[in-house]
Amino acid sequence: MEDRILGIHHITAIAGEAKRNYNFYTNILGLRLVKKTVNFDDPYTYHFYYGDKVGTPGSILTFFPWEGMQAGRRGSRQVTEIGYSVPQNSLDFWLSRFEKHNVIYNKISEKFGEQYLTFLDPDGLKFELITSKQSDTRLPWETEQISGEHALKGFHNISITTNKMEATANVLTNIFGYKLLESHVNRHRFVTDAIDTANIVDLVEAPGESIGHVAAGSVHHVAFRVKDDTVLMHYRDKVVAAGLNITEKIDRNYFYSLYFREPGGVLFEIATDNPGFAIDESVEELGSGLKLPAQYESSRDDITKRLAVLV
Repeated sequence: MEDRILGIHHITAIAGEAKRNYNFYTNILGLRLVKKTVNFDDPYTYHFYYGDKVGTPGSILTFFPWEGMQAGRRGSRQVTEIGYSVPQNSLDFWLSRFEKHNVIYNKISEKFGEQYLTFLDPDGLKFELITSKQSDTRLPWETEQISGEHALKGFHNISITTNKMEATANVLTNIFGYKLLESHVNRHRFVTDAIDTANIVDLVEAPGESIGHVAAGSVHHVAFRVKDDTVLMHYRDKVVAAGLNITEKIDRNYFYSLYFREPGGVLFEIATDNPGFAIDESVEELGSGLKLPAQYESSRDDITKRLAVLV
């Protein structure tokens, strides 16, 4: 049985206006809306899941869009950048597309031998499109405007900004099985060989950086992937043995989760592959209906009336 951390499962962020968020990620970036549901703790707020055709772990970016939410501020104790893998020779396409749609972006640059293009979403969440030097055979979701030769394949990496990296690095290496691959100035790249994609965490050590504020345009948490419930609970034991506080297993309908805050301040989740996103919709119908946690089904009419209209 594979009992290792299998890279990134999903990343969850906070947005402002729901319709704007939906339009940006489905139309401008060309991701598939894999699941449209609501926040478990706030059923009058959407929970969007964007990803590839079937919602493969390592491709899933999720959002809580809270209307009127104040803007966050990037800083230490945060995931400050999300990296997506894109095909070779696709960055010029994205430059033109960002220019056409008034997306804030920076010039193409390079780090660790890979070209990347930085951009911001409408709430200021920071991304990089990266042409990976490793082979990435994942099949992306394609749209009428974005073909497979340009489309986002899934996550490449995340970047965590920290004032002191030692304790966070210990979690990555001693608990999650990552290894330090290389460093450049204050950026340190950790990787797991348990999987070939969505397997990189960069720690950016910035001693003087002020603590960020998590709000609109911020990452709320990052989830690391495991095969199933058995492996999940194995990692719960490892986190407890390391002296960290961690939740009991939580059923999120499409996966099972544990949550803990690593010593550097970032909220980590460990999430299972099972049961997946096709348990309440077929693959062809993913994202087409509003799916509610069972406890809110009796309030569907009221919830539907209060949620923003997306199209």
